[in-house]
Amino acid sequence: MTPGAALDALRAAGDADRAAQMAAEHKVPRPYLGVPAPAIEALTKDWRAALALDGRLALAAALWETDVHDAMVAAAKLLTQARIRPDDTGAWTLIAGWAERFRGRAVADHAGIAGQKRLVADPARLDTLSGWTGHPNMWTRRAVLVMTLPWAKQNHPKAADLAVRDRVLGWAASLCDDRDWFIQTAVARWIRDLSRHDAPRARAFLAAHGARLAPFARREAARHL
Repeated sequence: MTPGAALDALRAAGDADRAAQMAAEHKVPRPYLGVPAPAIEALTKDWRAALALDGRLALAAALWETDVHDAMVAAAKLLTQARIRPDDTGAWTLIAGWAERFRGRAVADHAGIAGQKRLVADPARLDTLSGWTGHPNMWTRRAVLVMTLPWAKQNHPKAADLAVRDRVLGWAASLCDDRDWFIQTAVARWIRDLSRHDAPRARAFLAAHGARLAPFARREAARHL
C-alpha cells in the first residue's frame, strides 16, 4: 500500500458535503475529504493486516505529512494498537513528533489515543512528556493530559502506577494557571476521571490547586466527588 493509493482510497470513501461540514466544525484550515469514521477504521484495519511494521510506520508518516484531516486520522489509527511488535522506539518517536506539531482537537485526540497505547506499553516513555508542559504549542501541552488518561482510570494500580499518577498530577498542577479553555478542560477531565477511581487523590489535588482553576473547570473536576 503506497501513500498515494491510500490517499486515493480515502478520497473514494469521502463525501463533499460531509467534508464541508467537517471543515466548519473543526475550524482548522486544512483539506477535508469527508470520510466517515467507520470507513477510516475499516481501511486502516486492512492496511494494518497487509503491512509489516516498517510499512505501517512509513505509511502513517506519509499520510500525516499530507495535512489532510482524514489522512491524519488514518495515520493515527494505523498506530493505535495495544501491542506492536517489535515495540521499539519507531512508533512512539513518530507519535511524539506529531504531538509537537498538533493543530486542532480532533486530530490531536486520535493521535493522543495512539500515544496512550505506547505509553502504557512502556511507561519509561513518559520522560518525553516532561518537557511538554511548557511547550509553546497549546495542543502539545494538552497532550500531556490526554496521553496519560489511562493512569487516571485504573481501578487497581500497582505502586509503579501510583507513582505515574502522582507524576501526572504534578504536571496537571503546573497547568492550572494556563487560561486556555482546552487546557482547563483537560485538567478538569483528568481529575474528574481520577475521582471515580481514586477520590482521595482527586480531593487532595483540588484542595491544593482547585482555586487556580477556572470556575467551570473546578466544578467539572469535582463533579463526581
